[in-house]
Amino acid sequence: MKLKLKTFLLSSPPRIVLLSFALAILIGSVLLWLPQASTNSGSLSYCDALFTATSATCVTGLIVVDTGIDFTHFGQIVILILIQIGGLGIMTISTFFMYLISGRLNIFDRDIIFDAFSQDPIRNFKRLLMTVFGYTAALELLGACLLFTQFISSFSLKRAIYLSIFHSVSAFCNAGFSLFSDSFIAYQGHLLTNIVICVLIVTGGLGFVVVFDILSKRKIPKRMFWTKLSLHSRLVLMTTAILILSGTILFLILERNNSLAGMNSINSIMVSLFQSITTRIAGFNSVDIGMLRNSTLFLFIILMFIGASPGSCGGGIKTTTFLLFLLSMKARFRMQSNVSIFSRGIPKATISKVTAIIFFSLFIIIAFTLLLLITELPEVPHDQTRGSFLVYLFEIVSAYATVGLSMGITPHLQNISKFCIIILMYIGRLGPLTLAIALKSRNESKLKYMEENILVG
Repeated sequence: MKLKLKTFLLSSPPRIVLLSFALAILIGSVLLWLPQASTNSGSLSYCDALFTATSATCVTGLIVVDTGIDFTHFGQIVILILIQIGGLGIMTISTFFMYLISGRLNIFDRDIIFDAFSQDPIRNFKRLLMTVFGYTAALELLGACLLFTQFISSFSLKRAIYLSIFHSVSAFCNAGFSLFSDSFIAYQGHLLTNIVICVLIVTGGLGFVVVFDILSKRKIPKRMFWTKLSLHSRLVLMTTAILILSGTILFLILERNNSLAGMNSINSIMVSLFQSITTRIAGFNSVDIGMLRNSTLFLFIILMFIGASPGSCGGGIKTTTFLLFLLSMKARFRMQSNVSIFSRGIPKATISKVTAIIFFSLFIIIAFTLLLLITELPEVPHDQTRGSFLVYLFEIVSAYATVGLSMGITPHLQNISKFCIIILMYIGRLGPLTLAIALKSRNESKLKYMEENILVG
Protein backbone atom coordinates (compact mmCIF):
# COMPACT_ATOMS: atom_id res chain seq x y z
CA MET A 1 0.00 0.00 0.00
CA LYS A 2 2.78 2.43 0.98
CA LEU A 3 4.73 1.50 -2.17
CA LYS A 4 1.69 2.12 -4.37
CA LEU A 5 1.06 5.51 -2.71
CA LYS A 6 4.71 6.49 -3.13
CA THR A 7 4.66 5.41 -6.78
CA PHE A 8 1.46 7.40 -7.40
CA LEU A 9 2.79 10.56 -5.75
CA LEU A 10 6.16 10.53 -7.50
CA SER A 11 5.02 9.29 -10.91
CA SER A 12 4.57 12.66 -12.65
CA PRO A 13 6.01 16.22 -12.52
CA PRO A 14 2.65 17.82 -11.53
CA ARG A 15 2.44 15.55 -8.47
CA ILE A 16 6.04 16.38 -7.59
CA VAL A 17 5.23 20.09 -7.85
CA LEU A 18 2.13 19.60 -5.70
CA LEU A 19 4.17 17.82 -3.03
CA SER A 20 7.10 20.24 -3.19
CA PHE A 21 4.85 23.23 -2.49
CA ALA A 22 3.19 21.37 0.40
CA LEU A 23 6.59 20.46 1.84
CA ALA A 24 7.88 24.04 1.53
CA ILE A 25 4.76 25.32 3.28
CA LEU A 26 5.09 22.83 6.15
CA ILE A 27 8.79 23.58 6.69
CA GLY A 28 8.11 27.32 6.49
CA SER A 29 5.24 27.09 8.97
CA VAL A 30 7.44 25.29 11.52
CA LEU A 31 10.19 27.91 11.13
CA LEU A 32 7.71 30.78 11.52
CA TRP A 33 6.23 29.07 14.58
CA LEU A 34 9.58 29.16 16.35
CA PRO A 35 9.93 31.76 19.13
CA GLN A 36 12.88 33.30 17.23
CA ALA A 37 10.58 34.22 14.33
CA SER A 38 8.12 36.29 16.36
CA THR A 39 8.79 39.58 18.14
CA ASN A 40 6.58 38.36 20.98
CA SER A 41 8.04 34.91 21.65
CA GLY A 42 5.41 32.19 21.58
CA SER A 43 2.55 34.56 20.69
CA LEU A 44 2.10 33.33 17.12
CA SER A 45 -0.24 30.35 16.88
CA TYR A 46 0.59 27.50 14.52
CA CYS A 47 -2.53 28.32 12.49
CA ASP A 48 -1.20 31.86 11.87
CA ALA A 49 2.28 30.49 11.12
CA LEU A 50 0.81 28.03 8.60
CA PHE A 51 -1.33 30.79 7.07
CA THR A 52 1.69 33.09 6.65
CA ALA A 53 3.88 30.31 5.22
CA THR A 54 1.16 29.37 2.72
CA SER A 55 0.60 32.99 1.74
CA ALA A 56 4.34 33.50 1.19
CA THR A 57 4.97 30.22 -0.67
CA CYS A 58 1.88 30.75 -2.83
CA VAL A 59 3.01 34.37 -3.40
CA THR A 60 -0.36 35.70 -2.23
CA GLY A 61 0.33 38.37 0.37
CA LEU A 62 -2.69 37.92 2.63
CA ILE A 63 -1.58 38.40 6.23
CA VAL A 64 -3.00 37.66 9.67
CA VAL A 65 -0.27 39.58 11.51
CA ASP A 66 1.81 42.62 10.55
CA THR A 67 4.90 41.32 8.70
CA GLY A 68 7.08 44.31 9.58
CA ILE A 69 6.11 44.46 13.26
CA ASP A 70 5.17 40.98 14.45
CA PHE A 71 8.05 39.08 12.82
CA THR A 72 11.73 39.34 13.70
CA HIS A 73 14.44 39.63 11.03
CA PHE A 74 14.68 35.84 11.12
CA GLY A 75 10.94 35.48 10.51
CA GLN A 76 11.00 38.06 7.73
CA ILE A 77 13.93 36.35 6.00
CA VAL A 78 12.06 33.01 6.17
CA ILE A 79 9.10 34.73 4.52
CA LEU A 80 11.38 36.24 1.85
CA ILE A 81 12.90 32.84 1.06
CA LEU A 82 9.45 31.28 0.83
CA ILE A 83 8.38 34.06 -1.55
CA GLN A 84 11.37 33.43 -3.81
CA ILE A 85 10.82 29.67 -3.72
CA GLY A 86 7.11 30.09 -4.39
CA GLY A 87 7.65 32.56 -7.22
CA LEU A 88 9.96 30.30 -9.20
CA GLY A 89 8.85 26.93 -7.85
CA ILE A 90 10.93 24.74 -5.55
CA MET A 91 11.44 22.03 -8.19
CA THR A 92 12.58 24.60 -10.75
CA ILE A 93 15.13 25.95 -8.27
CA SER A 94 16.30 22.41 -7.47
CA THR A 95 16.60 21.64 -11.18
CA PHE A 96 18.63 24.82 -11.73
CA PHE A 97 21.19 23.92 -9.07
CA MET A 98 21.35 20.32 -10.28
CA TYR A 99 22.12 21.68 -13.75
CA LEU A 100 24.88 23.93 -12.34
CA ILE A 101 26.43 20.92 -10.61
CA SER A 102 26.03 18.27 -13.33
CA GLY A 103 25.93 20.51 -16.41
CA ARG A 104 23.01 18.63 -18.00
CA LEU A 105 19.25 18.11 -17.80
CA ASN A 106 17.63 14.70 -17.82
CA ILE A 107 14.15 13.96 -19.18
CA PHE A 108 12.50 14.38 -15.77
CA ASP A 109 14.18 17.79 -15.29
CA ARG A 110 12.94 18.86 -18.72
CA ASP A 111 9.40 17.85 -17.78
CA ILE A 112 9.61 19.99 -14.63
CA ILE A 113 10.63 23.07 -16.65
CA PHE A 114 8.04 22.29 -19.32
CA ASP A 115 5.19 22.04 -16.78
CA ALA A 116 6.32 25.13 -14.89
CA PHE A 117 6.85 27.62 -17.69
CA SER A 118 5.50 26.42 -21.02
CA GLN A 119 2.59 24.82 -22.79
CA ASP A 120 4.50 24.33 -26.05
CA PRO A 121 7.67 22.38 -26.78
CA ILE A 122 10.88 24.37 -26.37
CA ARG A 123 14.07 22.92 -27.74
CA ASN A 124 16.60 24.85 -25.71
CA PHE A 125 15.61 23.96 -22.15
CA LYS A 126 19.01 24.91 -20.77
CA ARG A 127 18.79 28.39 -22.23
CA LEU A 128 15.25 28.81 -20.89
CA LEU A 129 16.38 27.73 -17.43
CA MET A 130 19.32 30.12 -17.45
CA THR A 131 17.07 32.91 -18.75
CA VAL A 132 14.58 32.37 -15.92
CA PHE A 133 17.19 32.68 -13.19
CA GLY A 134 19.35 35.30 -14.90
CA TYR A 135 16.33 37.48 -15.65
CA THR A 136 14.99 37.07 -12.11
CA ALA A 137 18.32 37.91 -10.46
CA ALA A 138 18.96 40.90 -12.74
CA LEU A 139 15.49 42.43 -12.30
CA GLU A 140 15.40 41.92 -8.54
CA LEU A 141 18.89 43.39 -8.14
CA LEU A 142 18.10 46.38 -10.36
CA GLY A 143 14.81 46.95 -8.56
CA ALA A 144 16.54 46.80 -5.17
CA CYS A 145 19.17 49.33 -6.28
CA LEU A 146 16.53 51.78 -7.51
CA LEU A 147 14.38 51.38 -4.39
CA PHE A 148 17.48 51.92 -2.28
CA THR A 149 17.87 55.43 -3.72
CA GLN A 150 14.41 56.22 -2.32
CA PHE A 151 14.65 54.47 1.06
CA ILE A 152 18.11 55.77 1.98
CA SER A 153 16.67 59.24 2.60
CA SER A 154 14.35 57.90 5.32
CA PHE A 155 16.22 54.94 6.83
CA SER A 156 19.71 53.93 7.95
CA LEU A 157 22.03 52.28 5.41
CA LYS A 158 21.41 48.69 6.58
CA ARG A 159 17.67 49.22 6.92
CA ALA A 160 17.42 50.81 3.46
CA ILE A 161 19.30 47.88 1.86
CA TYR A 162 17.12 45.37 3.70
CA LEU A 163 13.86 47.09 2.74
CA SER A 164 14.97 47.45 -0.87
CA ILE A 165 15.81 43.76 -1.29
CA PHE A 166 12.66 42.56 0.47
CA HIS A 167 10.26 44.72 -1.55
CA SER A 168 12.05 44.11 -4.85
CA VAL A 169 11.77 40.32 -4.44
CA SER A 170 8.19 40.61 -3.18
CA ALA A 171 7.18 42.79 -6.14
CA PHE A 172 8.87 40.70 -8.85
CA CYS A 173 7.43 37.47 -7.43
CA ASN A 174 4.00 39.16 -7.29
CA ALA A 175 3.78 38.34 -3.57
CA GLY A 176 2.47 41.63 -2.18
CA PHE A 177 4.20 41.23 1.21
CA SER A 178 5.39 44.55 2.61
CA LEU A 179 7.34 45.53 5.71
CA PHE A 180 5.33 48.76 5.84
CA SER A 181 2.11 48.48 7.84
CA ASP A 182 0.22 50.57 5.25
CA SER A 183 1.86 48.86 2.23
CA PHE A 184 2.78 51.74 -0.14
CA ILE A 185 0.19 54.32 0.92
CA ALA A 186 2.96 56.52 2.32
CA TYR A 187 4.73 56.38 -1.07
CA GLN A 188 1.73 57.17 -3.29
CA GLY A 189 3.36 60.45 -4.35
CA HIS A 190 6.83 59.00 -4.99
CA LEU A 191 7.20 58.69 -8.77
CA LEU A 192 10.32 56.50 -8.90
CA THR A 193 9.10 54.12 -6.18
CA ASN A 194 5.78 53.63 -7.97
CA ILE A 195 7.45 53.09 -11.35
CA VAL A 196 9.96 50.56 -9.98
CA ILE A 197 7.29 48.53 -8.15
CA CYS A 198 4.98 48.61 -11.18
CA VAL A 199 7.73 47.50 -13.60
CA LEU A 200 8.78 44.67 -11.27
CA ILE A 201 5.19 43.48 -10.93
CA VAL A 202 4.51 43.58 -14.68
CA THR A 203 7.77 41.86 -15.66
CA GLY A 204 7.19 39.17 -13.04
CA GLY A 205 3.63 38.68 -14.27
CA LEU A 206 4.32 38.38 -18.01
CA GLY A 207 5.57 34.82 -17.84
CA PHE A 208 9.10 33.57 -18.41
CA VAL A 209 8.29 32.08 -21.82
CA VAL A 210 7.30 35.55 -23.06
CA VAL A 211 10.51 37.02 -21.68
CA PHE A 212 12.50 34.19 -23.29
CA ASP A 213 10.75 34.85 -26.60
CA ILE A 214 11.41 38.61 -26.44
CA LEU A 215 15.08 38.16 -25.56
CA SER A 216 15.59 35.59 -28.32
CA LYS A 217 14.14 38.06 -30.89
CA ARG A 218 15.97 41.17 -29.66
CA LYS A 219 18.28 41.31 -32.74
CA ILE A 220 15.36 41.36 -35.18
CA PRO A 221 14.61 44.78 -36.79
CA LYS A 222 11.98 46.77 -34.86
CA ARG A 223 9.52 46.86 -37.78
CA MET A 224 9.47 43.04 -37.85
CA PHE A 225 9.75 42.43 -34.12
CA TRP A 226 6.00 42.16 -33.32
CA THR A 227 5.21 39.74 -36.14
CA LYS A 228 8.16 37.50 -35.28
CA LEU A 229 7.01 36.99 -31.71
CA SER A 230 5.06 33.82 -30.98
CA LEU A 231 1.26 34.05 -30.91
CA HIS A 232 1.33 33.38 -27.16
CA SER A 233 3.70 36.31 -26.54
CA ARG A 234 1.65 38.70 -28.66
CA LEU A 235 -1.59 37.74 -26.90
CA VAL A 236 0.00 38.14 -23.46
CA LEU A 237 1.52 41.54 -24.25
CA MET A 238 -1.65 42.84 -25.93
CA THR A 239 -4.00 41.63 -23.18
CA THR A 240 -1.71 42.91 -20.41
CA ALA A 241 -1.53 46.38 -21.98
CA ILE A 242 -5.32 46.55 -22.47
CA LEU A 243 -6.03 45.42 -18.89
CA ILE A 244 -3.56 47.91 -17.39
CA LEU A 245 -4.91 50.81 -19.46
CA SER A 246 -8.59 50.00 -18.91
CA GLY A 247 -8.04 49.37 -15.19
CA THR A 248 -6.26 52.72 -14.81
CA ILE A 249 -9.00 54.66 -16.61
CA LEU A 250 -11.84 52.95 -14.72
CA PHE A 251 -10.18 53.48 -11.32
CA LEU A 252 -9.57 57.12 -12.20
CA ILE A 253 -13.24 57.59 -13.11
CA LEU A 254 -14.74 55.61 -10.21
CA GLU A 255 -12.52 57.08 -7.46
CA ARG A 256 -12.07 60.65 -8.68
CA ASN A 257 -14.32 62.02 -5.91
CA ASN A 258 -13.41 59.43 -3.30
CA SER A 259 -9.88 58.07 -2.67
CA LEU A 260 -8.38 60.35 -5.35
CA ALA A 261 -10.13 63.50 -4.07
CA GLY A 262 -7.66 66.30 -3.35
CA MET A 263 -4.83 64.78 -5.40
CA ASN A 264 -3.31 66.57 -8.36
CA SER A 265 -3.63 65.07 -11.85
CA ILE A 266 -0.19 63.41 -11.84
CA ASN A 267 -0.69 61.72 -8.48
CA SER A 268 -4.21 60.60 -9.42
CA ILE A 269 -2.94 58.96 -12.61
CA MET A 270 0.01 57.42 -10.77
CA VAL A 271 -2.18 55.93 -8.01
CA SER A 272 -4.69 54.66 -10.59
CA LEU A 273 -1.92 53.03 -12.64
CA PHE A 274 -0.36 51.50 -9.52
CA GLN A 275 -3.67 50.00 -8.39
CA SER A 276 -4.56 48.78 -11.87
CA ILE A 277 -1.29 46.85 -12.08
CA THR A 278 -1.01 45.56 -8.52
CA THR A 279 -4.69 44.60 -8.19
CA ARG A 280 -4.49 42.07 -11.00
CA ILE A 281 -1.25 40.46 -9.85
CA ALA A 282 0.60 41.50 -6.72
CA GLY A 283 -1.53 42.88 -3.90
CA PHE A 284 0.33 46.01 -2.85
CA ASN A 285 -1.85 49.06 -2.33
CA SER A 286 -1.29 52.80 -2.31
CA VAL A 287 -4.85 53.60 -1.12
CA ASP A 288 -6.97 52.18 1.70
CA ILE A 289 -8.83 49.26 0.09
CA GLY A 290 -11.54 49.31 2.74
CA MET A 291 -12.48 52.91 1.84
CA LEU A 292 -13.04 52.28 -1.87
CA ARG A 293 -16.48 52.37 -3.50
CA ASN A 294 -18.44 49.17 -4.11
CA SER A 295 -18.11 49.60 -7.88
CA THR A 296 -14.33 49.86 -7.55
CA LEU A 297 -14.16 46.79 -5.32
CA PHE A 298 -16.18 44.82 -7.86
CA LEU A 299 -13.80 46.02 -10.60
CA PHE A 300 -10.93 44.75 -8.43
CA ILE A 301 -12.62 41.36 -8.10
CA ILE A 302 -12.78 41.09 -11.91
CA LEU A 303 -9.13 42.13 -12.33
CA MET A 304 -8.00 39.70 -9.61
CA PHE A 305 -9.98 36.89 -11.21
CA ILE A 306 -8.21 37.47 -14.55
CA GLY A 307 -4.78 37.62 -12.92
CA ALA A 308 -1.32 37.31 -14.47
CA SER A 309 -0.05 35.40 -17.51
CA PRO A 310 0.77 31.67 -17.84
CA GLY A 311 4.19 30.57 -16.63
CA SER A 312 4.61 33.63 -14.40
CA CYS A 313 4.73 34.24 -10.65
CA GLY A 314 1.09 35.39 -10.54
CA GLY A 315 -2.25 33.61 -10.26
CA GLY A 316 -5.80 34.00 -11.54
CA ILE A 317 -7.31 32.32 -14.59
CA LYS A 318 -4.53 34.02 -16.65
CA THR A 319 -4.67 36.72 -19.33
CA THR A 320 -4.63 34.35 -22.31
CA THR A 321 -7.47 32.29 -20.80
CA PHE A 322 -9.57 35.43 -20.45
CA LEU A 323 -8.83 36.61 -24.01
CA LEU A 324 -9.50 33.21 -25.59
CA PHE A 325 -12.76 32.93 -23.67
CA LEU A 326 -13.89 36.28 -25.10
CA LEU A 327 -12.85 35.19 -28.59
CA SER A 328 -14.72 31.89 -28.25
CA MET A 329 -17.85 33.74 -27.08
CA LYS A 330 -17.55 36.07 -30.07
CA ALA A 331 -17.25 33.07 -32.42
CA ARG A 332 -20.25 31.36 -30.81
CA PHE A 333 -22.49 34.42 -31.12
CA ARG A 334 -21.49 34.70 -34.78
CA MET A 335 -22.27 31.01 -35.23
CA GLN A 336 -18.65 30.30 -36.19
CA SER A 337 -17.11 26.95 -35.31
CA ASN A 338 -13.48 28.12 -35.29
CA VAL A 339 -11.70 30.63 -33.06
CA SER A 340 -8.91 32.68 -34.62
CA ILE A 341 -6.74 35.74 -33.99
CA PHE A 342 -3.82 37.29 -35.87
CA SER A 343 -4.52 34.91 -38.78
CA ARG A 344 -4.01 31.89 -36.55
CA GLY A 345 -6.60 29.31 -35.56
CA ILE A 346 -6.87 28.21 -31.94
CA PRO A 347 -7.13 24.42 -31.38
CA LYS A 348 -10.49 23.26 -30.04
CA ALA A 349 -8.68 21.37 -27.27
CA THR A 350 -7.28 24.69 -26.05
CA ILE A 351 -10.73 26.30 -26.05
CA SER A 352 -12.03 23.34 -24.05
CA LYS A 353 -9.26 23.88 -21.48
CA VAL A 354 -10.17 27.59 -21.31
CA THR A 355 -13.82 26.78 -20.56
CA ALA A 356 -12.83 24.16 -17.97
CA ILE A 357 -10.42 26.54 -16.19
CA ILE A 358 -12.97 29.35 -15.96
CA PHE A 359 -15.84 27.20 -14.71
CA PHE A 360 -13.61 25.30 -12.28
CA SER A 361 -12.41 28.64 -10.90
CA LEU A 362 -15.95 29.96 -10.59
CA PHE A 363 -17.05 26.76 -8.84
CA ILE A 364 -14.16 26.99 -6.35
CA ILE A 365 -14.88 30.65 -5.62
CA ILE A 366 -18.60 30.00 -5.13
CA ALA A 367 -17.98 26.98 -2.89
CA PHE A 368 -15.42 28.71 -0.65
CA THR A 369 -17.46 31.91 -0.43
CA LEU A 370 -20.38 29.80 0.81
CA LEU A 371 -18.09 28.06 3.33
CA LEU A 372 -16.80 31.39 4.63
CA LEU A 373 -20.31 32.80 4.99
CA ILE A 374 -21.40 29.67 6.87
CA THR A 375 -18.43 29.69 9.26
CA GLU A 376 -18.28 33.44 9.86
CA LEU A 377 -21.99 34.37 9.77
CA PRO A 378 -23.81 31.14 10.69
CA GLU A 379 -26.95 32.56 12.27
CA VAL A 380 -26.76 36.26 11.49
CA PRO A 381 -29.59 37.66 9.31
CA HIS A 382 -28.76 39.64 6.18
CA ASP A 383 -30.11 42.97 7.50
CA GLN A 384 -27.43 42.92 10.22
CA THR A 385 -24.55 42.14 7.88
CA ARG A 386 -25.11 44.38 4.88
CA GLY A 387 -21.93 44.60 2.82
CA SER A 388 -20.39 41.47 4.33
CA PHE A 389 -21.02 39.38 1.21
CA LEU A 390 -18.84 41.67 -0.92
CA VAL A 391 -16.12 41.67 1.76
CA TYR A 392 -15.95 37.87 1.93
CA LEU A 393 -16.19 37.45 -1.85
CA PHE A 394 -13.34 39.95 -2.23
CA GLU A 395 -11.21 37.96 0.23
CA ILE A 396 -11.95 34.64 -1.50
CA VAL A 397 -11.11 35.89 -5.00
CA SER A 398 -7.95 37.56 -3.68
CA ALA A 399 -6.84 34.27 -2.10
CA TYR A 400 -7.66 32.10 -5.12
CA ALA A 401 -6.00 34.54 -7.55
CA THR A 402 -2.99 34.75 -5.16
CA VAL A 403 -3.24 38.55 -5.19
CA GLY A 404 -3.31 39.38 -1.49
CA LEU A 405 -5.44 42.50 -1.40
CA SER A 406 -7.71 42.58 1.64
CA MET A 407 -10.42 44.74 3.12
CA GLY A 408 -9.02 43.98 6.56
CA ILE A 409 -11.00 40.94 7.69
CA THR A 410 -8.24 38.31 7.36
CA PRO A 411 -6.76 38.70 10.88
CA HIS A 412 -10.25 38.46 12.40
CA LEU A 413 -11.28 35.20 10.73
CA GLN A 414 -11.88 32.08 12.81
CA ASN A 415 -9.29 29.30 12.51
CA ILE A 416 -11.58 27.14 10.37
CA SER A 417 -12.02 30.07 7.94
CA LYS A 418 -8.26 30.60 7.88
CA PHE A 419 -7.80 26.94 6.92
CA CYS A 420 -10.28 27.47 4.08
CA ILE A 421 -8.19 30.41 2.84
CA ILE A 422 -5.01 28.31 3.19
CA ILE A 423 -6.47 25.58 0.98
CA LEU A 424 -7.71 28.18 -1.48
CA MET A 425 -4.29 29.85 -1.79
CA TYR A 426 -2.69 26.45 -2.38
CA ILE A 427 -5.21 25.54 -5.09
CA GLY A 428 -4.85 28.98 -6.69
CA ARG A 429 -1.05 28.81 -6.85
CA LEU A 430 -0.95 25.34 -8.39
CA GLY A 431 -3.78 26.05 -10.83
CA PRO A 432 -6.68 23.89 -12.06
CA LEU A 433 -4.74 22.11 -14.81
CA THR A 434 -1.83 21.11 -12.55
CA LEU A 435 -4.25 19.78 -9.95
CA ALA A 436 -6.29 17.90 -12.55
CA ILE A 437 -3.22 16.22 -14.05
CA ALA A 438 -1.73 15.47 -10.62
CA LEU A 439 -4.90 13.82 -9.36
CA LYS A 440 -5.71 12.03 -12.60
CA SER A 441 -5.93 8.24 -12.32
CA ARG A 442 -3.54 6.23 -14.47
CA ASN A 443 -6.24 3.61 -15.07
CA GLU A 444 -8.39 5.74 -17.35
CA SER A 445 -11.19 3.85 -19.05
CA LYS A 446 -10.89 3.61 -22.85
CA LEU A 447 -14.53 2.63 -23.20
CA LYS A 448 -16.54 4.97 -25.45
CA TYR A 449 -20.33 5.18 -25.40
CA MET A 450 -22.74 5.99 -28.20
CA GLU A 451 -23.35 9.74 -28.44
CA GLU A 452 -26.78 11.36 -28.09
CA ASN A 453 -27.57 15.05 -28.47
CA ILE A 454 -29.06 17.16 -25.64
CA LEU A 455 -30.83 20.51 -25.85
CA VAL A 456 -28.82 23.32 -24.21
CA GLY A 457 -29.10 27.09 -23.95
